[in-house]
Amino acid sequence: MSWGGDLGAIIPAVEERLKASVLLAGALSGRGRPEANQINYVRRVKVPTLMLNGQYDAGFETHEKPMFDLLGTPPAHKQLKLYETDHIPPRNEFIKEILAWLDRYLGPVQL
Repeated sequence: MSWGGDLGAIIPAVEERLKASVLLAGALSGRGRPEANQINYVRRVKVPTLMLNGQYDAGFETHEKPMFDLLGTPPAHKQLKLYETDHIPPRNEFIKEILAWLDRYLGPVQL
Protein backbone atom coordinates (compact mmCIF):
# COMPACT_ATOMS: atom_id res chain seq x y z
CA MET A 1 0.00 0.00 0.00
CA SER A 2 1.34 3.43 -0.98
CA TRP A 3 5.15 3.09 -0.84
CA GLY A 4 4.73 -0.66 -1.27
CA GLY A 5 2.62 0.04 -4.35
CA ASP A 6 5.41 2.24 -5.66
CA LEU A 7 7.76 -0.75 -5.45
CA GLY A 8 5.41 -2.52 -7.84
CA ALA A 9 7.28 -0.78 -10.62
CA ILE A 10 10.51 -2.53 -9.56
CA ILE A 11 9.92 -5.86 -7.80
CA PRO A 12 7.77 -7.55 -10.50
CA ALA A 13 10.35 -6.47 -13.08
CA VAL A 14 13.18 -8.36 -11.41
CA GLU A 15 11.47 -11.22 -9.54
CA GLU A 16 10.60 -14.05 -11.92
CA ARG A 17 8.60 -16.05 -9.34
CA LEU A 18 5.73 -13.54 -9.32
CA LYS A 19 2.75 -14.53 -11.48
CA ALA A 20 0.53 -11.49 -10.77
CA SER A 21 0.85 -8.08 -9.16
CA VAL A 22 -1.48 -5.84 -7.15
CA LEU A 23 -0.47 -2.23 -6.55
CA LEU A 24 -2.51 -0.36 -3.97
CA ALA A 25 -2.07 3.43 -4.20
CA GLY A 26 1.11 3.00 -6.22
CA ALA A 27 2.69 5.76 -8.29
CA LEU A 28 5.95 6.83 -9.90
CA SER A 29 7.97 8.90 -7.47
CA GLY A 30 10.86 9.89 -9.74
CA ARG A 31 13.23 9.67 -6.79
CA GLY A 32 16.36 7.67 -6.24
CA ARG A 33 19.56 6.73 -7.92
CA PRO A 34 19.24 5.32 -11.45
CA GLU A 35 19.77 1.74 -10.29
CA ALA A 36 16.75 2.07 -7.95
CA ASN A 37 14.56 4.52 -9.87
CA GLN A 38 11.17 3.14 -10.88
CA ILE A 39 11.31 4.66 -14.35
CA ASN A 40 14.14 2.28 -15.24
CA TYR A 41 12.04 -0.79 -14.35
CA VAL A 42 8.35 -0.10 -14.97
CA ARG A 43 8.44 -1.04 -18.67
CA ARG A 44 9.95 -4.41 -17.74
CA VAL A 45 6.96 -5.43 -15.62
CA LYS A 46 5.21 -8.11 -17.69
CA VAL A 47 3.02 -9.93 -15.15
CA PRO A 48 -0.74 -9.23 -14.94
CA THR A 49 -1.05 -6.07 -12.84
CA LEU A 50 -4.00 -4.52 -11.02
CA MET A 51 -3.61 -0.93 -9.80
CA LEU A 52 -6.11 0.39 -7.24
CA ASN A 53 -5.96 4.14 -6.74
CA GLY A 54 -7.91 7.10 -5.45
CA GLN A 55 -9.25 9.31 -8.21
CA TYR A 56 -8.62 12.44 -6.14
CA ASP A 57 -5.10 11.61 -5.01
CA ALA A 58 -2.92 14.69 -5.51
CA GLY A 59 -0.54 12.89 -7.87
CA PHE A 60 -3.01 11.00 -10.04
CA GLU A 61 -2.33 12.74 -13.37
CA THR A 62 1.40 13.16 -12.83
CA HIS A 63 2.42 10.00 -10.96
CA GLU A 64 -0.25 7.27 -10.89
CA LYS A 65 -1.66 7.32 -14.43
CA PRO A 66 1.82 7.51 -16.00
CA MET A 67 2.89 4.47 -13.97
CA PHE A 68 -0.07 2.49 -15.26
CA ASP A 69 0.52 3.64 -18.85
CA LEU A 70 4.22 2.72 -18.71
CA LEU A 71 3.74 -0.78 -17.31
CA GLY A 72 5.12 -3.35 -19.77
CA THR A 73 2.19 -5.66 -19.04
CA PRO A 74 0.07 -6.30 -22.15
CA PRO A 75 -3.08 -4.10 -22.08
CA ALA A 76 -5.39 -7.11 -21.77
CA HIS A 77 -3.68 -8.09 -18.52
CA LYS A 78 -3.48 -4.78 -16.70
CA GLN A 79 -6.25 -2.80 -15.07
CA LEU A 80 -6.48 0.54 -13.29
CA LYS A 81 -9.41 0.70 -10.87
CA LEU A 82 -10.23 4.17 -9.55
CA TYR A 83 -12.22 4.99 -6.43
CA GLU A 84 -13.89 8.27 -5.50
CA THR A 85 -11.45 8.93 -2.70
CA ASP A 86 -8.03 10.44 -2.14
CA HIS A 87 -4.94 8.28 -1.53
CA ILE A 88 -6.15 4.93 -0.13
CA PRO A 89 -9.28 3.29 -1.57
CA PRO A 90 -11.99 1.93 0.77
CA ARG A 91 -10.83 -1.30 2.43
CA ASN A 92 -13.90 -3.44 1.69
CA GLU A 93 -13.83 -2.41 -1.96
CA PHE A 94 -10.14 -3.06 -2.59
CA ILE A 95 -10.22 -6.44 -0.81
CA LYS A 96 -13.02 -7.58 -3.13
CA GLU A 97 -11.11 -6.45 -6.24
CA ILE A 98 -7.82 -7.98 -5.11
CA LEU A 99 -9.36 -11.38 -4.37
CA ALA A 100 -11.09 -11.45 -7.76
CA TRP A 101 -7.83 -10.52 -9.51
CA LEU A 102 -5.83 -13.19 -7.72
CA ASP A 103 -8.51 -15.80 -8.42
CA ARG A 104 -8.37 -14.87 -12.08
CA TYR A 105 -4.58 -15.14 -12.45
CA LEU A 106 -3.59 -17.62 -9.72
CA GLY A 107 -6.76 -19.69 -9.54
CA PRO A 108 -9.33 -19.90 -6.76
CA VAL A 109 -8.29 -21.19 -3.36
CA GLN A 110 -8.81 -24.95 -3.11
CA LEU A 111 -10.62 -26.03 0.06
